[in-house]
Amino acid sequence: MEAELDPTKDDLPLMANTSHMLVKHYVLDLDVDFKSQVIEGIIVLFLETGSGYGKASSIGREGCLSHFNETCKTGAPEPCHIPLSNASGFSSEVEYNDFAVCGKGEKDTSGRSGNHSNEEQASGISSSKSCCDTESHGNKDFLLVLDCCDLSVLKVEEVDIAAVSGIEKFAMSTKLMDVSKELENLRNQIVHELVTLPSDRCQEQLYYYSHCSQAPGCGELLFTTGSWSLEIRKQGVQTPADFPHAIRIWYRTKPEGRSVTWTTDQSGRPCVYTMGSPINNRALFPCQEPPIALSTWQASVRTSAGFVVLMSGENSAEPVQLQEGVTNWYYYVTMPMPASTFTIAVGCWQEVKRQCFTAAIQTENEFLMPFSQADFRWHKESCGHVEYPCRFQNPSATLQKVIPYRVFAPLCLMECCEEHLLQLIPQCLSAAYSTLGTHPFSRLDVLIVPSNFSSLGMASPHIIFLSQSVLPGGSHLCGTRLCHEIAHSWFGLAIGARDWTEEWLSEGFATFLEDVFWVRAQQVS
Repeated sequence: MEAELDPTKDDLPLMANTSHMLVKHYVLDLDVDFKSQVIEGIIVLFLETGSGYGKASSIGREGCLSHFNETCKTGAPEPCHIPLSNASGFSSEVEYNDFAVCGKGEKDTSGRSGNHSNEEQASGISSSKSCCDTESHGNKDFLLVLDCCDLSVLKVEEVDIAAVSGIEKFAMSTKLMDVSKELENLRNQIVHELVTLPSDRCQEQLYYYSHCSQAPGCGELLFTTGSWSLEIRKQGVQTPADFPHAIRIWYRTKPEGRSVTWTTDQSGRPCVYTMGSPINNRALFPCQEPPIALSTWQASVRTSAGFVVLMSGENSAEPVQLQEGVTNWYYYVTMPMPASTFTIAVGCWQEVKRQCFTAAIQTENEFLMPFSQADFRWHKESCGHVEYPCRFQNPSATLQKVIPYRVFAPLCLMECCEEHLLQLIPQCLSAAYSTLGTHPFSRLDVLIVPSNFSSLGMASPHIIFLSQSVLPGGSHLCGTRLCHEIAHSWFGLAIGARDWTEEWLSEGFATFLEDVFWVRAQQVS
């Protein structure tokens, strides 16, 4: 039984069994409802077996697997097929740069009370229907354990990604041509091919992630939620290698969930934003919290028209109207990051602009530094991370002293931001570049968060939260705090601690660099 812990006092448990399975990509499809203060939707996980599990081949065990299948057929739930509005329109020849998960999969309307009793939901503990014996032929079924709390999990199912049009090209390699392989193994091999695509095919990869996430289901999975975890299993599957590598989870957050804060901004308008620590994002979506569990993601978020959705994505999203009064925002990330860095803020934010100032900054020659092919070769050879579209290996990125940036704030603080904050950002970015070189991230949003924000600032990939308290403190307080959060782009985000006990290292580097950056920023000004 999981212990009752106090997030304000106790170290929280990391329940995810990342040594057995790793989430490589998340696809989130969410609705933000301010009336009920709930974020509801679907998340699809694409998984790979972890380094702690010796990948034993299933070949040679067909007889045993067939026996498992016959056993599961008798009590297995019917597959839940999610209709696709544009299923016939999928093509391997489409443009990969112009897509998003704009249409939401069909919600689970098949009698939720049949899966979860009122008593279970009231206590915060839910489980899947027909939860049969955990023993199968003398061995326990494999459990996928995710970090999860303050969430209502409604349904979990395996995704039939083999049904996606165009996906067959990932099944054309020789190792997938063995017709004796189980269909489940074929799906897992397709996922493996997809998650291991080279970085120069990242847009194609996002395209197929998107459409695989909308593929029909091929069988519900058994699950149990506890205070700090979500456990998922498939009856008769005993190893991570044979466990489904693409799963879909229907869930909703709770108003009291501790990963997000529902409040009003300084202008009195409703908003919601992620708080970060102490429990990170486990109350926003089921995930793997250990910082060594690196993954990419893409998210489609729907909300009422008039609200702006900001996220830690590498693209500057623009709203797409789906129907009258509802807009969709799509973000994605191709750099593998811990799930804790996922950030969202939804509110009636206003963009703070000064057109003439911005144009002048972008054309100044002083923001460009000499570049040589030798410098580029050195940067390229020095990268030893997993493959992704790395800016340190991009010649144009090494020239970018000031990355594109935007400032958002409540309506009542726009004038103050224009006066105190807007002109500081290019100075601080330039100072950071002069000190450390290429910016790890391609763009930056800065948001003045509501007054109940408990810190002076918080850095996430591509977005910084700043407290309103830094604005009246003059250029020194505002500038040093901005420099501190920009420093986290290198220390804390691009380079992070292996586990949460070493988080003080990134704070130490950022605290040291904020003074270095600020001295140089004043020289630039």
